[in-house]
Amino acid sequence: MTAPSRGDGPRRAERAAAQFTEAALVAVTPLGRGHINDTFLVATETGRFVLQRLNRGVFPDPVAIMANVRILCDHWRGHSRADLLRLPQLIRTLAGEDYHRDEEEGFWRALSYLDGSRTLDRLADRPQAEQVGAALGRFHALVADLDPGHLYPALPGFHIAPQYLAQLDALLAHRGPVPESAELRAALEFVEARRPAIEVLEQAKQQGQLQARVIHGDPKLDNVLFDGAGRRALGMIDLDTVQPGLILYDLGDCLRSCCNPRGETPADGAVRFDADLCEAILRGYLAEARGLLSAADVAYLYDAIRLLPLELGLRFLADHLAGDRYFKVSFRGQNLHRAQVQFQLTFSVERQERRLRRLLDGLA
Repeated sequence: MTAPSRGDGPRRAERAAAQFTEAALVAVTPLGRGHINDTFLVATETGRFVLQRLNRGVFPDPVAIMANVRILCDHWRGHSRADLLRLPQLIRTLAGEDYHRDEEEGFWRALSYLDGSRTLDRLADRPQAEQVGAALGRFHALVADLDPGHLYPALPGFHIAPQYLAQLDALLAHRGPVPESAELRAALEFVEARRPAIEVLEQAKQQGQLQARVIHGDPKLDNVLFDGAGRRALGMIDLDTVQPGLILYDLGDCLRSCCNPRGETPADGAVRFDADLCEAILRGYLAEARGLLSAADVAYLYDAIRLLPLELGLRFLADHLAGDRYFKVSFRGQNLHRAQVQFQLTFSVERQERRLRRLLDGLA
């Protein structure tokens, strides 16, 4: 049996996996590139499933997370159009529970493995981009009749950019006025120059212009499943951040992830926002969910495209200052590098503002 390389011991994931199946285990191997949870692919004599240990440092209330996932899965199974998009379904423990707590208070859950699917490292062309947009549009359309008031805030404050800015300010106040490097000083100056942009969506929400709905919360490219040929989007994964929020958070985050062909950690930090991929994603999205966007959603869409990479950069920067407590790192300074990449992406969006606004006006 292949032992996992992550976690607090080579047999801990195996013991957890055995709580969800009576079949003999064949292999438990790490799966994916996530920054948060420990994820494994479990192979048994009768099939495969996904096993995850939730990061308790990130998700302090995993029971609420699991309650949201259960509500979503039940809603999905009962929907007449659920076959339009596949979601992983919860697998109960042998005792009939949605999750398992191990002897060290590790919090584990199992999900169905979507056979015949794959994720993409980057988008190769506009047809793939349209498929990503279509997948997100289908997700929003299928949860449009799910009352957001039935869901817990999975991560209180998630995507509330002014709160991330306040956390950064608090860290700096505690740390003192002397940054450790020219790179850190430049990152802090970048944020300082954009304080008004950080508040724009939350201000619109407070003024009643934008309304909370059910969102995926993390619709990055890694979380869209394609068929084996990479031509058709089949489903979406990573449901931990499904909660009430602004639909523009999802659109902005999807575009942030997919329209950066070089990814979050290019060695030289040089990235750009690909407006052609942006147009294709939005075309795919609107083909499935045009009726979900209000006039205010459309009016603030450029602000969301600009804000979401800025917000993620802000989060990476704060985590660097806090000692890398949230996002997993391979070396000290990696979160600062990630922040620099997101700020470069933000700058690329800003440089193309006129083009993007014309594009959005045309699609609208």
